[in-house]
Amino acid sequence: MTASPSATQLPNLWDDKHAEKLDEPGLLLYRSNLLGADKRITNFGGGNTSAKVIMQDPLTGEDAQVLWVKGSGGDIGSMKLDGFATLYLQKLEHLKTLYRGIAHEDAMVDLLPHCTFNLNGRAASIDTPLHGFVPYKHVDHVHADAVIAIAASANAEKLVKEIYGDEMGFLPWQRPGFDLGLKLGEMASKNPHYVGVVLGGHGLFTWGDTAKACYEQTLRIIQKAADWLAKNNTAPAFGGAALTPLGQTERQHVARQLMPLIRGRISKHERKIGHFTDTPEVLEFVNSKRLSELAQLGTSCPDHFLRTKIRPLVLDFDPAKGVEPTIAGLDAAIEAYAADYAAYYERCKHPNSPAMRDPNAVIYLIPGVGMLSFAKDKATARIAGEFYVNAINVMRGAAGVDTYVGLSEQEAFNIEYWLLEEAKLQRMPKPKNLAGRVAFVTGGAGGIGSAIIERYLREGACAVLADIDVKALDDTVAVFAKKYGSDVVRGVAVDVTNEAAVAASMDAAVVAFGGVDILVSNAGIASASPIEDTSLALWQKNIDILATGYFLVAREGFRLMKAQKIGGTIVFIASKNGLAASAGASAYCAAKAAEIHLARCLALEGAPLGIRANVVNPDAVLRGSKIWQGEWKQQRAASNKVSEEELDEVYRQRSLLKLSVYPEDIAEATYFLSSDMSSKSTGNIINVDAGNVQSFTR
Repeated sequence: MTASPSATQLPNLWDDKHAEKLDEPGLLLYRSNLLGADKRITNFGGGNTSAKVIMQDPLTGEDAQVLWVKGSGGDIGSMKLDGFATLYLQKLEHLKTLYRGIAHEDAMVDLLPHCTFNLNGRAASIDTPLHGFVPYKHVDHVHADAVIAIAASANAEKLVKEIYGDEMGFLPWQRPGFDLGLKLGEMASKNPHYVGVVLGGHGLFTWGDTAKACYEQTLRIIQKAADWLAKNNTAPAFGGAALTPLGQTERQHVARQLMPLIRGRISKHERKIGHFTDTPEVLEFVNSKRLSELAQLGTSCPDHFLRTKIRPLVLDFDPAKGVEPTIAGLDAAIEAYAADYAAYYERCKHPNSPAMRDPNAVIYLIPGVGMLSFAKDKATARIAGEFYVNAINVMRGAAGVDTYVGLSEQEAFNIEYWLLEEAKLQRMPKPKNLAGRVAFVTGGAGGIGSAIIERYLREGACAVLADIDVKALDDTVAVFAKKYGSDVVRGVAVDVTNEAAVAASMDAAVVAFGGVDILVSNAGIASASPIEDTSLALWQKNIDILATGYFLVAREGFRLMKAQKIGGTIVFIASKNGLAASAGASAYCAAKAAEIHLARCLALEGAPLGIRANVVNPDAVLRGSKIWQGEWKQQRAASNKVSEEELDEVYRQRSLLKLSVYPEDIAEATYFLSSDMSSKSTGNIINVDAGNVQSFTR
């Protein structure tokens, strides 16, 4: 038997010294963050917490009881104080007199803003009445795996009684809303010995008189369920193992082969970002005898399937036969899932249901390998995977002690296509221009490379920085991760002249994000030497990095884009010297000219596949550029008979526009060629050199 992860002790992280410095809202936030930090307690964005606080009415100056409760769409693990909605409790109670029955649930949500305290702009969630009507000062609602495992069992009410005796109540599954709030409040009022209630198929409510007491009560109740499951769940998980998983390297290899193929097939209308998970919980499930049976049942907790869809797609993969049969069957598998989802929509829709959304799966389970998840951005794809891990934990517990029960198909549809949920989706901001795109940039830690990456990240792309300088790479990735979030940026050390290393770096990008849409070759060097003094070694170094390196990276990227079948864009950062010869730099100029002509060849071969290839030609980008940090700057200064400090002015004055060229200028041109704004441009060159008549294209 594999013991449930929930059987480990939940740590009590409450710090009295820290807590004594906080006011009541501060204590609520502290408690919320502690609970939300542990995925065994609640999933990202799941659950909510509240406190009833006496505050001064800003109009009357009199004391008023105010409900502080997590607002709509927040996450208790990462939220700040502004994530809480605040409502006059007296006004919220008055809504009971206006309630016309369960058929008018959604109308009550429209009345919640009328209860707002102090003009707080944070929208109150559908769960607000569940907190407001419980007659206790502090209330927690979480989606603990151990408790949902009990709540999602066929005999849930009986098990709750067996585990908790008379200290916990039970309410059968019901969609959250005003009516459930009334029932929860009534149950708590009529049973003062209760410390909480388990909601069937949903989660846990607990309460207390102080923030600390409520926090500790929540931990205790979850731990009690986890301990009971660990003691009673003695059968092999999911019916035992059906096969042995592949090794980690082999698992990643299969994921690398499948992810771009799946991504391409499901990204025809909206680009998707992928995430790969092969944690022990996932491997235990995908390698089990009951995988297909349990996966087909779908998830129980509403938060789970809102992120993961009603059920996953289990791919037909046999580690003994290799990945080729699975690849051959991908089209049929994906089409069958979409058809099944469309049929589910038609069976369950109501006259006023929103239009059917994307029918493709979010979760893909691969026996022997792990789990893939795809969504419109990396964070959503990662979180969807985390939610399904929660669902796996729930199924392990429920199926181990009883019969696991998912929500009925109709009830699942009613939540997935709930008009309130649709309204929330419609309020989401418009996607940025590069949302769902993955960019791979060589020389990504340098001045031009990092400026290009920043431009992409600002437009919503995910980015892989490839660079040979490991320290600069790590430092640059850390800066971007802090500014834009760790989900969207990865670093990979690579020597672009090494064929195997280039292939491995592209593999890393695929496993991280599912594929590549934008490829920028930017890694470079610069050298100057009269032709008679140019050694074969210097010539070869320029050709290796600037010509061969660009070829190797482009070839791998082209192969990947061709496999995805959703087009792509390749941008070469070449040089003015690729068009305008420079005395004393023959090796550099020749290699840069080779880059430009290679890009033209790529444009020809890529056009039938929707793969575009274009060139940006910078000139004299001194600021932040690595190639100007060594001998090249000294050589150029000597050639122009000026000091290194005067070189920037020399280049500025020789330009037609009398302007300096900066990394962000190159980034702007590169972004244009990578975006849909240039969707009808391929084989082109943009000079970003402040004007140089010798480099005019002709």
